[in-house]
Amino acid sequence: MKKVERNNIMMRYMNNRAHFTISELMREFTISRSTAIRDIREIEAMGMPLVAEVGRDGGYFVMSNSVLPAVRFTDSEVKALFIAFMATRNKQLPYLKSRQSLAEKLLGLISENQQDDLVLLNQILLFEGTNPNNPDLLELSDLPHPMLEKLIQLLLSDSYLRLTIQEDKVIKTYSIYLLHLYHEKGLWLIEGFDVKDEKRRIVLVDNLIDVQRYKVKKKLNRKKMLEKIRKQEKMKNLIVELGPKAIAQFKKYHPLHISISYTNPYQTTAIIEAFINTHSSEEMDEITNWLLFLGDDIAVREIPVEILEQLKDRLHIFCPDIRSLKTQ
Repeated sequence: MKKVERNNIMMRYMNNRAHFTISELMREFTISRSTAIRDIREIEAMGMPLVAEVGRDGGYFVMSNSVLPAVRFTDSEVKALFIAFMATRNKQLPYLKSRQSLAEKLLGLISENQQDDLVLLNQILLFEGTNPNNPDLLELSDLPHPMLEKLIQLLLSDSYLRLTIQEDKVIKTYSIYLLHLYHEKGLWLIEGFDVKDEKRRIVLVDNLIDVQRYKVKKKLNRKKMLEKIRKQEKMKNLIVELGPKAIAQFKKYHPLHISISYTNPYQTTAIIEAFINTHSSEEMDEITNWLLFLGDDIAVREIPVEILEQLKDRLHIFCPDIRSLKTQ
């Protein structure tokens, strides 16, 4: 790590702690005691207000109500930031206008030579979802869902949310404790704990028509919610091993509540373990269609008898191994 870069990182390290010692700096940055002392003096000379404490438990702290020196980016850091912007501009991310103004401010901080490098990178590098004829063009499919920014603002202040969604012209309402908001395969998904049904629920943001805070009389313990989800996930009744072709099919499409676990470091084999609600005809049809979609590069280790019967009806044949499948 270059000295200037280390000093910049060290200043952030110091500023984020109420108190630090020379020994802590030595461990964090893998430097000698003399180097740590020299770096502290250089950082003080740059204007960072450090106060030394003497004694057995002595160390340093940053004087409060003081202004830090201006942030300086290295050439590599500028390129890393710019490429990150390029790679994510067609990913349905929120705050598009803010990201644009941030990129403009970043360009204003660097030299003309660095700006020329970034212009060249913009012409050469193309990422998934980018229009090769006009890289700066945003398609309608690139724009984030209009409810996404409102959702993020709400979850920053409260994790209890009431979601109103529309699926196949049917309006549903769920009261959840939000666990995660994540982006997968071009879709934004809400993972939450359903307060009423006391189970894990995943909702597609594209189906969201309204989101409000949900007032609860007694707030739930997050640890207990996660424990209930873990107990429910132990009740697996569908276990399927996937080969490379089936993994490719999985990446094209899979039900929202089903996840994959790779079983080798090369990600060429994987396993799916899930609980299927056999009392839901809608879920049964979805899983049956999806298993057929995965193709013949699968090995079914466990499957509900109801889904097995649906598969037999769809295929109109009895496979030699089908009776050996373990059912529930």
